[in-house]
Amino acid sequence: MDRNLKFPAAKRFANPRMRPGLAMLIAAFVTATVIPASAQTVPIPKPAPKARDGVQMSASDLQKGPLTTGATPAAVPNPVIPDPRRNLPANVFATFDASQKAQAGRVSSYLSSLQTLVGNFVQVGPDGSRTKGDFYIQKPGKVRFEYDEPSPIDIIADGSSVAVRDRKLATQDIYPLSQTPLRYLLSDRIDLMKDTNVVNVTSDSVFTSVTIEEKQALIGTSRLMLMIGAKDGQLKQWTVTDPQGYDTTVAVYNLDSSKKIDPGLFKIDFTNYPGSNN
Repeated sequence: MDRNLKFPAAKRFANPRMRPGLAMLIAAFVTATVIPASAQTVPIPKPAPKARDGVQMSASDLQKGPLTTGATPAAVPNPVIPDPRRNLPANVFATFDASQKAQAGRVSSYLSSLQTLVGNFVQVGPDGSRTKGDFYIQKPGKVRFEYDEPSPIDIIADGSSVAVRDRKLATQDIYPLSQTPLRYLLSDRIDLMKDTNVVNVTSDSVFTSVTIEEKQALIGTSRLMLMIGAKDGQLKQWTVTDPQGYDTTVAVYNLDSSKKIDPGLFKIDFTNYPGSNN
């Protein structure tokens, strides 16, 4: 994540760099969406479907923002942070009806169909800071996020480990891939209802939203909310909520699922970037 982003201190973290790094790792792989280059629509990030006070947002509110179509490079989306008061379920043992299970199943099938993806992303942090960059995905287990200057951060998963690299300091933190949420989303196939802890599934005429909760002993509880277009079945945006309740929202665009990816992009460099296990 952008090192300029400000996060409140958290006693749960032995390493203060770990929380923003893992928050982005949750967000990282869910860029996976396939839209033909000849008919690409730029996703416009939207607020969450419901506010915490139960007020339903109108479709006209959710549709705000220009769309760019065509084969030419898409304009950068303008992310809108979801209402932080939105309704998040307190009961992690919530039951789901047949419609909700079917909606989650369609999202699972969609994610499982993806193998490679290249594109751009724009991210808005908890303090409103905006960063952009490029991403590369090769399933199973490999992803790379390169942030544009002035951010010095790259995030790389090589199939077994994840490196959060600082180009400016020439250092990187290393985490086992098996201990991050990427273990679910970088697998060849995913069944959200079986392989993750889905705590909420909602749908309206605009979006199907699936909220996944991830609990880790040293880090705390984080949530990932995926927002999929109700009509086209494509990912529009996702929001990561860290253990302190702060949101990071990401939108993706200029997506290409057919481009051949250089395997070297997923190599973790321990020569120029010394790593430390945390």
